Amino acid sequence: MSARDAGPAGTVEPAVAVEVLLEALPYIERFRGAVVVVKFGGNAMSSPELFDSFAKDVVMMHRVGMRPVVVHGGGPQIGSWMERLGRTSEFVDGRRVTDADTLEVAQMVLLGQVNAQIVTALNTFGPVALGLSGTDALMLEAEARDPQLGFVGDVTRVTTALIDRTIAMDLVPVIATLGADESGQIYNINADDAATEIAAALGAEKLMFLTDVPGLLRDVDDPTSLIAEVTTGELDRLVAEGVISGGMVPKVEACAGAIRNGVGSVHLVDGRIPHVLLLELLTDAGVGTMVRADEEGER
Repeated sequence: MSARDAGPAGTVEPAVAVEVLLEALPYIERFRGAVVVVKFGGNAMSSPELFDSFAKDVVMMHRVGMRPVVVHGGGPQIGSWMERLGRTSEFVDGRRVTDADTLEVAQMVLLGQVNAQIVTALNTFGPVALGLSGTDALMLEAEARDPQLGFVGDVTRVTTALIDRTIAMDLVPVIATLGADESGQIYNINADDAATEIAAALGAEKLMFLTDVPGLLRDVDDPTSLIAEVTTGELDRLVAEGVISGGMVPKVEACAGAIRNGVGSVHLVDGRIPHVLLLELLTDAGVGTMVRADEEGER
């Protein structure tokens, strides 16, 4: 939108506003009633402006009839509290080693700080959100990933009953990524992994990852090399050819796995862009990378 499209104090001219609404209308109709799982993290979590933008996007999705499910971790916040408490974080293969003391901090931060902040932000627009933990009703059953990592878990089963009931109450579930095994041992779970498993269990129409990059790039040093749309088969080829490498490999493998387990499409979007969720969902151009199945039969 150019300056000439804006009225006094930056307001949008009525004709432009109508054009925007008309462009969004078919997408609103198409995704009414659809479950959209959003993994929240990165810069969008740490910037007050982007946090507010994210909250408005989720509420808007809910208001127009979508069924958003927010899944979040809190790695940076856990690290910050560890420092404040005079403790040192140790990492193995990019994952925080979680001993009993670190697990206590993770529970405190994920439930007492991050989850509460997200729920409160959404509920400033009305009674919209309900905070949950993956330990509630054994929603996320987990087992230890690796003895070296301590209480870091992998999801072994997702029980969706509590999520389904929350959605049926016309509320947005906001899920902290803690899980537990049948003995009651709690585990800290990677939020990307948890969001993928939850989306597959729900048969979500969309799984959206808020990241700190524009999306999937053919050249990591060239932001203009964004891949707007890619199939699971094309992803496999890009990994085999080395176009996708390093830390992006687990991410794209998770995307492909989600689709092969019933998710309609997976979106990698730049959480540094205000209102990126609505831009990706409700505009013709979109702004990130959409991963879809090679053919309908793959779902």
